[in-house]
Amino acid sequence: MLLDGQPYREIQAHMIRIENLTRYYGGTCAVNDISFDIKRGGILGLLGPNGAGKTTFMRMLTCYLRPSSGNITVKEYNIHEHPLQIKGLIGYLPESAPLYPDMLVYDYLKFVADVRNIEKARADSRIKDLAGICGINEVMHRPVNELSKGYKQRVGLAHAMMSDPEILVLDEPTSGLDPNQIVEIRDIIRKIGKEKTVILSTHILSEAEATCDRIVIINRGKIVADGATDELKRQAGSDYIIHVSLVHGNFDEIRQALSGVPGVSDVALAGSDDGTMDLHLACSGQRDVRPDIYEIIKNNNWPLLEFYRETRTLETIFRELTRGN
Repeated sequence: MLLDGQPYREIQAHMIRIENLTRYYGGTCAVNDISFDIKRGGILGLLGPNGAGKTTFMRMLTCYLRPSSGNITVKEYNIHEHPLQIKGLIGYLPESAPLYPDMLVYDYLKFVADVRNIEKARADSRIKDLAGICGINEVMHRPVNELSKGYKQRVGLAHAMMSDPEILVLDEPTSGLDPNQIVEIRDIIRKIGKEKTVILSTHILSEAEATCDRIVIINRGKIVADGATDELKRQAGSDYIIHVSLVHGNFDEIRQALSGVPGVSDVALAGSDDGTMDLHLACSGQRDVRPDIYEIIKNNNWPLLEFYRETRTLETIFRELTRGN
């Protein structure tokens, strides 16, 4: 069987397929010819600076916006011909959950079930299940406007999951939450990700690193990285930074001496305060240059306060890939 010129079994191998997706706002290209697949199950983190195109992509995925060109296929449906079928497969939680503040939590979820045409017997069972999954049993008979931001996000998550969608799209689900609430929401998302395909947009890089199975970084409408965190670290290459903090000295003299170490490509003054001088040494290659650097510092009797190699994290990779945005 063929669908849009592709074998049906090939499309079914992935839950979502994005092909040459582009979206313009006037003369501004918000999403620029991106293509990737999302497999069934697991949690995909969508990262990028403000204005990178994340929200535009999610609005196209949820059939709220039509692309300028390209296509998205969800299971056997494409967004041009089957938007209603795709909407039926997706649960969406925006950054601020759209709740009715004067309703009790139970009444609100019952209302959502009615809107989704879920029959009463199944609706009661579904609400009970979601209350347990999202951890809202203790607030089911409280007005929404009395809830904390964390509980409101949980109620919004229960709303998004009411029809038991196969795909869950979450836009900044931990925005504005305290550290304890973030951990709680993260645990809920992990549990959901074992059974459903979750697409998570966030600015909290540590959360993405701890929660997501796969990371896609978008910058200026283009995909600049795609893979698991460990894979991204390997793809980023062998460049790294060494931090050195010295008691004030002659920067030009120090830079000249350290720049001569093989593997050190640049010595930059990162800061100077309270009688100290902080340096960032840009290095490349597999060889560890720290012994050579330390030998030069020791031979010149430069008082050393701090000396370490920067651990490569998702945050440092993100900064490097989106620098200048």
